Formats: sequence, structure tokens, C-alpha cells
Amino acid sequence: MKYEFTPIGIIHSCFKEKFGIPRQPGLIPEALATLEIVPPFNRPEAFKALEGYSHIWINFVFHAALREQWKPMVRPPRLGGNQRVGVFASRSPFRPNPIGLSVVRLNEVKYNDKGVELRLSGIDLLDGTPVLDIKPYLPYADAIPDAHSGYAPGPPGQSITLTYSSQAEAWLGNVAAKQADHIRRLLRQVFENDPRPAYLKAGSAERKFGMSLYDFNVSWTVENNQVNITEIKHLSAPED
Repeated sequence: MKYEFTPIGIIHSCFKEKFGIPRQPGLIPEALATLEIVPPFNRPEAFKALEGYSHIWINFVFHAALREQWKPMVRPPRLGGNQRVGVFASRSPFRPNPIGLSVVRLNEVKYNDKGVELRLSGIDLLDGTPVLDIKPYLPYADAIPDAHSGYAPGPPGQSITLTYSSQAEAWLGNVAAKQADHIRRLLRQVFENDPRPAYLKAGSAERKFGMSLYDFNVSWTVENNQVNITEIKHLSAPED
């Protein structure tokens, strides 16, 4: 049997590439996105009472991880990328059906001339992600305090020291103060979750990393838990 689904919306995310996206939702509260609901699903009455919920479930497509063949075993980053588990015992995007599930904070239901937009935070979604469905998060039904979580018993965060080069500080100085504060918080939370693949963590003191967020690129180096942001620059020249 085969089933076809039509996306109800598209994610506009701060994450412009896979590198830097947290491996679970909620790990980076400063990670923002807008879910643009597309016709014919952008009817305001379809979202009546949704603003009463603080969080929602999002069913989405791993559109950047599509493969013709699937494999029954995967190497989760949580196990260092060198141990295999069954794909159904993981949250790998490389699945027989590339469907993801995330719970995110719903900050606002916005109605405008386009129809409906949902303002979200704590996301783990790539820019351009197609969304298949949303549902309200119900704490009494969805939260299970005594649940067991196998080889991932807790969040992977780490304590870091974060420094900025003079160029990076100057770049932030040219950004509106509120936006600059948001970017600083976002970067700290991204690095606390260490976006590097497991195979690049060993001996990476000499390596420079880079990632794209919003409309800018960030370059950095890392040694132990010391992260130094060496450069921030616009992906394209800002318009006058």
C-alpha cells in the first residue's frame, strides 16, 4: 500500500543548513522559526483555540535526508558514531519513511494577509522543512515522568567558555541591540550542544568550523570546551 500526503506548511528556520541543528527539539530555546501555512490549509477557523496551548507537535518530512534505499542499522551521534543500533531504536532521519516528529513552543498564532503563521521556538528544523500536520501538546497525556530512554538517558549539553574575535564583536556591534543579544544567546546554546559530528571531535583544535544561521555565516575554532568565534559575516551584502 502507498499513501500520499500534502504538506500543510513550510518551516522558515534560523537553521539554513543541517550543521548546527540540535539533535532534539527543546535543547536550544533561542532557535526560532515561523511555520507558514499554505493554501488551502491557511484558513483561520482551522486554528481557532490553538493559541491556548503553549506547545505543539509537528509532523514533518526529512526533506534533506531522502534516500532511495534504507538501512536497518544506523550509528547514532549519541553513541559517538561508532556503534550501531536498529533504525527504529533511533531518531535518525534516514528512515524507511523519512517522517520526523518534534514538540516545540508555540509563541504566537499570527493572522495576516497570507492567512496563518505560527511563531515557534526551541525548534530542531531545517529551513524549508515541509510540515504534514500539527497537534496540540497535552502534558497530562504526552509527558511520562517515569519513562526510560535507553542509551540517551539525559540531554547532551556541556559547559563551555565562549569568546569572540574583534571582528565578530564589531559585526555584532553593527546589529540592533535586541537582535545581537538574541544571536549571542543562540550561539551559546548551539555550542553548548556541540554541533560537530562525533568523528570530527578528536584532534579538532587545528580545524576551523563554519555554519549558516539566518542570513550570516559563523566561523569558529574549538579546543576542549573553549570555543572561539573567529568571524561572523553576512551571506550576502545587506541591501541599503
